[in-house]
Amino acid sequence: MKIINLSLTCANQNEANTIATALLEKRLVACVRMMPITAQFLWQGAIESSNEILMIMESEDSKFDVIEQEVRRLHSYETFVLSATEVTRASFGVAKWIQESMQL
Repeated sequence: MKIINLSLTCANQNEANTIATALLEKRLVACVRMMPITAQFLWQGAIESSNEILMIMESEDSKFDVIEQEVRRLHSYETFVLSATEVTRASFGVAKWIQESMQL
């Protein structure tokens, strides 16, 4: 099993809560952390700025495609950014906790 950290920004807290709940209920992620952020980005040739909610989640690499489908179903952005980073090292017990948390 490869552990991954996922990041996703959402338009607001309600959207983030909806996505977090769906992913947790379907056992696609083991944990979701959320924090408010301000983002600046290029969109259609212009610099934009918005307040967003950043979600950081723990999961397994094998779940990424299903997570992406679920996010696509629930997310309001035309182009959302869901990215995954492989965890090469973690504290004792993390892999076991993630694996056990995601079993149906």
